[in-house]
Amino acid sequence: MVSYSSPPLPPRAGIGLKPEHYRAVLDSAADGLWLEVHPENYMVEGGPRLAWLEAIRQLRPISLHGVGASLGGPDPFDPDHLRALKRLVDRYQPALVSEHVAWSAAGGRYFADLFPLPRTDEALCWLANRIDAFQSALGRQILVENPSIYLPIKSEMDEPDFLVELCQRTGCGLLLDVNNVYVSANNTGFDAGIYVDAIPGHLIGEIHLAGHEADAKKGRSLLIDTHGAPVAEPVWVLYRRLIDRVGSRPTLIERDANIPTFEELMGERAQADQVLQRELELA
Repeated sequence: MVSYSSPPLPPRAGIGLKPEHYRAVLDSAADGLWLEVHPENYMVEGGPRLAWLEAIRQLRPISLHGVGASLGGPDPFDPDHLRALKRLVDRYQPALVSEHVAWSAAGGRYFADLFPLPRTDEALCWLANRIDAFQSALGRQILVENPSIYLPIKSEMDEPDFLVELCQRTGCGLLLDVNNVYVSANNTGFDAGIYVDAIPGHLIGEIHLAGHEADAKKGRSLLIDTHGAPVAEPVWVLYRRLIDRVGSRPTLIERDANIPTFEELMGERAQADQVLQRELELA
């Protein structure tokens, strides 16, 4: 088995690794490209997916972005899931490991969505304890991603304050999803610019950019975080505002539906990389 080290991701733009693009990724000469992987797709003992990942990891750094831990949920962590994730982390030595500030399982039932938690002190304490246990099981720091919100939720504090306090209590970092900020602001009425300005730059280990779509019935009064469309211009504006303040950070173009060609995805990646490179030149 190949042995890897895990240096930090470059402050450049990456893309999510999809089977449709395995060969193109291996053949690409793009400078600074890194890949983000959903570990749940690779929790197997062997086979072609792991063979592809092995080949790609020898050439490119990766980040593991989990969707199945139900980090904020009421059920104990699934021990099989944790063991499989730890095996992947140990084997491929990703630069970053991340999960969501959300829950997706309760009472032994698993749901095909990521549900937000109330922003209360009780929920904060619960989630902090869960993150502590999760980080201990993996033996490393994780990043946590802000959720998409579709309806107002019970709140004793603003989301930036909730996330910052969570980081201070657990030592985790933030994966700031700028599209989620924009979608949540549109749907629940807060100012997205004030939100991104409130996040301390030193907590941000990674940024996500993704596409959203208007609800079929309610139109743009309800935006859905589909990851199935190009990054919208207002999200690019918010992203540039963030990078101007905090400096360059590893940034992912996230696409999980309506997968475009590799060339199209790399075109969006080039847009983000241009923002990051300009900031690096000014620094």
